[in-house]
This record gives sequence, structure tokens and C-alpha cells, in this order.
Amino acid sequence: MGMSVTGLRVTGLRVIALMGAAGVVAACSDGDTRVDPDRAPGFREVAADSGIDFTMRFLAGEQGADFKINLYDHGAGVSVADVDGDRIDDVYLLNQLGPNALFRSRGDGTFEDITAKAGVALSDRICTSASFADFDNDGDQDLFVASTRGGNTLFTNDGSGAFTDTTEAAGLSLVAHSQGVAFFDYDRDGWLDLFVTNTAEWTNHSWNAEGRYYTGKADFFDLVESRLERNRMYRNLGDGTFEDTTRTTGLAGLGWGGDIAVFDYDNDGDPDLFVTNMFGASQLYRNDDGQHFADVTEEVLKSTSWGAVGCKPLDVDRDGLLDLYVVDMHSDMWIPPGIAGDGIVETRKYKDVTGPLLDWEHVTQEQADEYVNRLGGLNPLAGIFGNSLYRNAGEGRMEEVSDAVGAENFWPWGIASADFDQNGYEDAFIPCGMGHPFFIWRNLLLMNDDGHFEMRETSEGIEPRPDGPRLDVEIDGKRAASSSRSAAVIDLLRDGRPDLIVNNFNERAYVYRNEFPAKSWVAFRLRGTRSNRDAVGAVVRVYVGRSVMVRQVNAAGGYLAQSTKSLLFGLDDAKAIDRVEIRWPSGDLQTLEGIELGRYHEVVEPE
Repeated sequence: MGMSVTGLRVTGLRVIALMGAAGVVAACSDGDTRVDPDRAPGFREVAADSGIDFTMRFLAGEQGADFKINLYDHGAGVSVADVDGDRIDDVYLLNQLGPNALFRSRGDGTFEDITAKAGVALSDRICTSASFADFDNDGDQDLFVASTRGGNTLFTNDGSGAFTDTTEAAGLSLVAHSQGVAFFDYDRDGWLDLFVTNTAEWTNHSWNAEGRYYTGKADFFDLVESRLERNRMYRNLGDGTFEDTTRTTGLAGLGWGGDIAVFDYDNDGDPDLFVTNMFGASQLYRNDDGQHFADVTEEVLKSTSWGAVGCKPLDVDRDGLLDLYVVDMHSDMWIPPGIAGDGIVETRKYKDVTGPLLDWEHVTQEQADEYVNRLGGLNPLAGIFGNSLYRNAGEGRMEEVSDAVGAENFWPWGIASADFDQNGYEDAFIPCGMGHPFFIWRNLLLMNDDGHFEMRETSEGIEPRPDGPRLDVEIDGKRAASSSRSAAVIDLLRDGRPDLIVNNFNERAYVYRNEFPAKSWVAFRLRGTRSNRDAVGAVVRVYVGRSVMVRQVNAAGGYLAQSTKSLLFGLDDAKAIDRVEIRWPSGDLQTLEGIELGRYHEVVEPE
């Protein structure tokens, strides 16, 4: 949760936010360099041309002139999937105040709004995240939507892109402060199960009839002392219903659950689970034979980012193993009054949970200690105050290398990863910023060159933002800073170049078309037979000479986001690949040779 405030005044046992935010752009070095300075930027924003006309509206009574420190500042998500079976991905954008929107792709980079026909507006609640998945294995994409105290919803797709609410019949009715959603087959029986993260009871019992929401707590300590909610694990019974297996699987968690990463970190064939925690240590769970999950956080990761929000499995170093990138919003959350952000060093970690607070003379060590003590001290595992990037060293070992590879940044929410420039290494787009009443902060584009990230958002067309650094609307007499919340990868033209959809806070959505110089590529879309039909959890490795690239089919991840289930591989200047290996969720290993480059391959799991 981005609870960064412009300063603190400690009075007794209370921390009070001061609202005097400075209004200038943070002076931070972009570090942009380009091999070819004459070429055009890698991305061009094309929302107006694409037909995706959507604005995420915030709750003015919570995040407006009377800004409250609560999770309503998290915004809402974005999901990508083929809802009508034409093999082209469509886009679903979620809202706080007003309806969600579903846009059907025409296949040429343009979209039409089919929300009314689809029946997925859900304008009566505060929506957070969503995930499309074929939970009933009938060949179409169903939809699960999480909400803040409005009730979570399961929609069943009739095959044409029209949806019916089947929540109650499926046994998935839950009213909570939900955040993340992920479908995966934890027991490998061929049916997608459902995991939902929940936070805490951070709203009051006061109902805002106009906005159709429960008001949120405004005081920081009232917020963090809220009664915790536990995560939910639902097992798919294969007959359209689910059973709650949270207790037997051991996945209730510690409260304040956020994003979800599902990946086989120890390469034993079972999908493991990483869950971020917004107020403490995140958890890594090892899947033990599809029956129970063991918390191996301390054993494997040692320490985690204290205030993690987004996470994503990706292959940073092209060694054929999935690494784990975790971004930490909450260690960045304390900013003294009157500071414009120009003194922030975004590529560093901090020594404790107070983040940049003690880098300034406005707050004493004693005051910071009082804050930490009010939180009840720190979990012993909460030892990283900044981002984490865990390199997979094989045999179940993970090494934290974020500083060494250039993965530290400031005010990050989530992660959308893909090989944007097709050089063979996965890059990352990081939605950032806080909006009103805070200073301006840019989104980040981390381009990966041989396992090291370089910030190139300015040279590649991400920054400055398409409509400028400030919103047109005034809040408390000032134009608020623009800020993003969630992002998903999509291939708009099915040309092998990954594009981006970004959902922004109280602002229109962005559509970034990839215009990097085209290089060699190949893509795969998988369909399971013995495995779940979506092939969620399948791992594909592409071998080229001495290097091996790996991608995994995911149903969600990156924070309030779901990217395309198609697997895109950039191959740089390779003229051919040696072989492709697919490890299906069933455990079967399939090898493909003679694969044609420059096209999508539909691969069906062998019976």
C-alpha cells in the first residue's frame, strides 16, 4: 500500500500525516543510454487510436482533498485474456467509482467496448483485481473478480464472451478486503484451483451511499491495528464447485496479503507459492505433493522486503531457471514535509522500516523508534527495506541480488515483465507514484542487458507521461501528480513484440505499442489435455546455442494484474533454435524441434 506521506509529526503514540506536498518533478537521473541514439523510442502511447477509452475513478472522500491513509489509494487492476475464442487477447480494466470495462480486440490493434454485452461491469462495488481462467475446462475463459468488501464474483463464460454470475453455486461467496487473485492447479489433478489474498478489516461500518462503499480508516495506527483477514485457498472439485482448503493446505497467511507469484522454485514439478505482505515479511510456500504447503521463507530466502506489494517470477539471467522479483513500496513511505523528492536516492536500500525518513534531519531516531515500537517491533524475517530480486541458483536455492543487477527503485507498485526489445533477456515495466497529495514520480522501464537492468523510461517513450506529469482535474486547488498502479503485457498485433496496458490512478488508461526494431522471435500458446486446459503452470524452455530461455504460463501476477498467457521469446539475431522443451503441469516433458521462427505456435499437450 502506498502510504507514503509528506512528513511525520510524532505526538505521544500517534503519527499524523502532514499534507504540504511540494509540487515539482523529482530530480532523479534516468541513466538512459542507447546503442543507436538516432532510432525512435521503443514505445508509443496509442490509447486514443486503439479505442480503449477508460478512466479509473478514485473515491474523492478517501483520496481527495481530505486524503486518508488507507488501501483505497491502491487503485484497481488490469487483466488480459481471449474472452471470445478468436485467439486474440482482449482487455479488462477495473474501477473503484463506476463500472469496470471489457474491450474486445479486433485483431488490428483497435478495440470495441463490450462491457454491457459481457455483463461484467460490477459498478456496485470497489473492484481490485481479476483473473481470467478456464476453471471448468470447457474451452473458454471464465472470470473471477476480487473486491473491497463488496463481495468477490465468479463469472462463467458461455463461449461467446457473455458471462453469468455463478459465485454462490460455485461456493466462492466471500465478502472481505481482497487483493490478489490467482488460478493454478496445486494438486495437479487437471482442474484450476483458486487462491485469493486478503488484507485486514481496514474499513469502518459507515456506508457512503453515493459512492457505494464503506469509508476507510484515516489514521495510520488505526489502519495497521485492524483485525487481520486470512487468505483463501479453494480446491476445484471438477463439477463447477470449489471447496475451501485453506486450513489443510496451510495457506491462511499472516494477513495483509497482496500479490501472488506461482512458480516451481525448486524444480520438483509442483507449483510453489510466494505471497507478498504489505506490513511485514512475505511468505514463500513449498508445495509438498499437492496436499500441503510448507513455509520455507527463512530457509530459502533468509529475509524478504518488509513492505512488498508486487512480485513476479521471470528469467533475469537467461539460465533456464525462474528468478523472483519483488518490489517494496512500504519502505519508501515516509517523506518529510516540504521535500520535493530531489534528495531521494532510488537505487539504494534503507537500514530499517522507516525508509528515507532518517536520511533527513526532520525526524529523530527516537521518534522513528517510537513508530517501530508502536507497530509491535519487526518480524525477524523483515530484514530487507527495499526491493528484492532472488536469483534462482538451482536445487531450491535462492540468492538476493537486487543491488547487483540494478533492480532497486522508488515508489514501485507492480511489475510487468517481457522481452520488450527482443534481445533474449526479460525486461520490466514498473508502475510507480502516489498522486495527490504527493510529489511527481515517474514510471520506470528497466531494460535488461546480459542480466543487468538499466533505467530507460525516458529514451524509450514511457516518460514523460502522455498527458504530462499532472492530472487535468484539481484536488484541493492543485493539479495532482499523475501516478500508475497496475500494468499487463499484451501483443496487440500478434507480431511478437510485447506491448503494455497500464491502469492509472484517477486517470485514463495508457496503451503503449511496442515499436522497438523488430528482431527474431517465436511465441507459443499452449492447451492442456491431461493438464488443465489453460496449461497454467506449464514451463517452456527455448535452447539457442549455450543459452536457455524460460517462460511460464501464468493466470495472474505483478500486482492487480494479469498478462497474456501467450509465451513470447525474443531471439535477438538468431536464425534458428536448437529445440524447445515444454514441461506440462501433468509432469510430462515434450520436446519440439524444427520450430519455425517469427510466428505463434499452438501446442496441444500429447494425450
